[in-house]
Amino acid sequence: MDKENIVATAHAVADAAREAVLPFFRSKDLSADNKAGMGFDPVTEGDRATERAMRDVLARLRPKDGILGEEYGSQSGESGLTWVLDPIDGTRGFMSGTPTWGVLIAVSDENGPIYGIVDQPYISERFEGGLGRSRVVGPQGERVLRARGDCALDDAVLYTTFPEVGTTDEGAAFREVASRVKLTRYGMDCYAYALIAAGQIDLVIEAGLQIYDIQAPLAVVEAAGGIVTDWQGGPAHQGGRVLAAAGRQQHEAALEILSRIA
Repeated sequence: MDKENIVATAHAVADAAREAVLPFFRSKDLSADNKAGMGFDPVTEGDRATERAMRDVLARLRPKDGILGEEYGSQSGESGLTWVLDPIDGTRGFMSGTPTWGVLIAVSDENGPIYGIVDQPYISERFEGGLGRSRVVGPQGERVLRARGDCALDDAVLYTTFPEVGTTDEGAAFREVASRVKLTRYGMDCYAYALIAAGQIDLVIEAGLQIYDIQAPLAVVEAAGGIVTDWQGGPAHQGGRVLAAAGRQQHEAALEILSRIA
């Protein structure tokens, strides 16, 4: 495996995504289609154009790898590696003008992600983890990523994207954890996972995630020393219910509550 080539390609993909997506952000002409049968699950031309730009780079630099993207589905490969792409994770925030969305890029083998990037183009902040790397480059320069480690649940800062957190039972389990932490905040999408890796927060709890939602954040958090599992303590790289933590103490405390849900 040519690790340097994989990393260089991932950054080229992220650069292409930045160039493609920024003209759509805070554009007065931006419109959204609803992908959901019920509720509101938006997709914009920004999502589509960005994934096309990302795929174009991969077609040129890594043509033997597979691709799984949110907007254009699966493309088989022959190398054993798959690029997992979410061109805009947090389209609701994107179309609302908040800089809390991100571009997600993961490289996975048969066991899950080996490397990931969480990129926030508008503030030029890029988090990466895996293949021996764990760093963020942004307005404050380059820094090593390091999760802040153990803390008691009642001293933890918890994030999730949607207050409902999935089904009625999943939401009730989340609220039980939330009732025991120091602070609960909402609406950050992938950026919350980056904050765990950066040593800013302690827990992220979500449900109903897709593969492309979690693989890049998982790689970044784990490279920074954090923990990412499902609500039963098992692997989380296939999506679904996810618990991410900066340390084992708060992970185990939250897991004890969440694991009661069948």
